[in-house]
Amino acid sequence: MTLQFQILGEVALAMLLGGIIGFNREMANKPAGLRTHMFVSGAAALMVSLGDIIISYSGIETSLISTDPIRILEAILTGISFLGAGTILRQQGKDQVQGLTTAASLLFASGIGAGVALHQFVLAIGVTILALIVLSGVHQLERVFWKNQSLLNREEEQDNG
Repeated sequence: MTLQFQILGEVALAMLLGGIIGFNREMANKPAGLRTHMFVSGAAALMVSLGDIIISYSGIETSLISTDPIRILEAILTGISFLGAGTILRQQGKDQVQGLTTAASLLFASGIGAGVALHQFVLAIGVTILALIVLSGVHQLERVFWKNQSLLNREEEQDNG
């Protein structure tokens, strides 16, 4: 019973951390927001935790068989990839793709959930902060860069015109 409460706490922490990223996406009006990121992180934590439990539940001597953590992570990656693919849209008639960052943030959230389930709490919290820096801070840098780039293009047009 104690193990179940521990896993429940880990899933809750994973959902909280995923929710932080999801809140950022929600505020940016992106296709996958708060709840989606919470579920992705929580599901990843739950699946990693259930990997070891299923072996002991099967009744097989645990010294004879073990879980393959790489296969669990591959299964999570596959599932999240399908979910992420649903967020990616290409605008017809334009060479513009939308939703790639949201798809990547979903994948990242699943990694955070897996990290929490593997008791890598500092790492999970740290990469959540890094994700926020990338999503918010780099976005601000892009705005400054594109604004400056637009100004440079206008100056060149005026010089050539």
